[in-house]
Amino acid sequence: MVTTSASASLVTALGGGSGIDMAALAANLATAQFAAKTDRLTARSELLDRQISAAGDLKSQLLQLSSALGERMRSGDLSPQPQVANPAVASAALVPGANPSGSYSLEVLALASAQTLTSPPLASAAAPVGSGTLTLRFGTVAGGAFTEANPPAPVAIAIPSGATLAEVAAAINAADAGVSAYVANAADGARLVLKGADGAANGFILEAVETPGEEGLAAVAWNPANGDPARLLGPAADARFKLDGLEMTSPGNAVIQPAPGFDLTLRAANVGALTRISFADPASAITGFMQDFTTALNEIATTLNAAVNPLTGDLARDSGARGLRQALTRLAGTMLTPNASGDAPRTLADLGLATERDGTFRLDPARLAATLQRDPEGAAALFTTGLYGVYATVEGLARKSTTLANPGSLGGSITRITAQQGAVKEALASITEQQEELRASLSRRFAVADVRVGAAKSTLSFLQAQIDAWNAPRS
Repeated sequence: MVTTSASASLVTALGGGSGIDMAALAANLATAQFAAKTDRLTARSELLDRQISAAGDLKSQLLQLSSALGERMRSGDLSPQPQVANPAVASAALVPGANPSGSYSLEVLALASAQTLTSPPLASAAAPVGSGTLTLRFGTVAGGAFTEANPPAPVAIAIPSGATLAEVAAAINAADAGVSAYVANAADGARLVLKGADGAANGFILEAVETPGEEGLAAVAWNPANGDPARLLGPAADARFKLDGLEMTSPGNAVIQPAPGFDLTLRAANVGALTRISFADPASAITGFMQDFTTALNEIATTLNAAVNPLTGDLARDSGARGLRQALTRLAGTMLTPNASGDAPRTLADLGLATERDGTFRLDPARLAATLQRDPEGAAALFTTGLYGVYATVEGLARKSTTLANPGSLGGSITRITAQQGAVKEALASITEQQEELRASLSRRFAVADVRVGAAKSTLSFLQAQIDAWNAPRS
């Protein structure tokens, strides 16, 4: 500071001073004044840091486990997966949350198809076709007749003057009416090709209203009642198949739940050569999952045991950590599905999970195997992303334990400890300010004292010199 520097300069000029480092003395005394309080708050801050870190690690482990379980359940491999013996004919997918069983015969009689219509040939795609309005009407085309459906409503498409065949195709596509168009360069010339959506109900006709003096669009129009049947390259038709001998239809080749629990995607006809839909046994997948699940729970339990150790644990007296430990010890016996009937498996204990005295877990393979043998469908039903089951139980535990607004949870502990850490940091900052103020005050006072001591020493030296001179022998 300026005052200290000026005082020190004055002492030096006087050739005196106490010889004591007054700046260091002031700093040491100020530090000593607040040392006990600073040490106490620093130790408290370090403990709070460790507690936040320990609680944060547990929170992260819980949320990671919940997220990993959700991804695994959504993969569906823990439920009976549908398999088609001849995958070239069809593929099957499990409906989320379903637990189908048994097997089905499948015979695909015909795939769903889209109506495909062509125009008469023109010289080129750049040839003008007239102008006016083309109108698409939708419905069923069968037996040389058209039955209009409503909805969908007809779609009118304006064709400008001088439009080419390629521009007509572009206008149809721009209408986004469910019919696509393109120009094909066939052997006999350029043809406009229109294609609708799969399914018998998605047939269409094309009407034309021509601009007087710019005729030509009528050649593109088509109606089964009076149009050239050769222009209908393919009719719109539903998929037809037999499941266990029962004939069914579908507007598309993607069939939603032809039987409970699975969807089908038809790929090819197999008339007279039936294939079979069956469901893979998920027992081995469930066993592997339970082994991994037990390992993951033990990682959390080990971290938690260290944190709540009464002698060395940073969360030994934390209510949130203790609450989590109690919840984990009850996990194996928690009811996973309250609506389970009879002796169906309903707890993680039924799936072989057991809790040790120290709060860790072990897997009882014999009990798991017995459950899978007795009721494989009931066991598989516990592995869904629905309201009940393994995932819902663990996800609920993780959510309840990590909610920051719940004062009795681990998340509530993090909120509380973080607030305490903020208060401690504010107290340390206040002490630092007070210590600096004391150091500055002492420095000023010591500087004044140092100047006075220096002046006194200078006077003393002068007097001593005078006395020595008086006492010196005279010649």
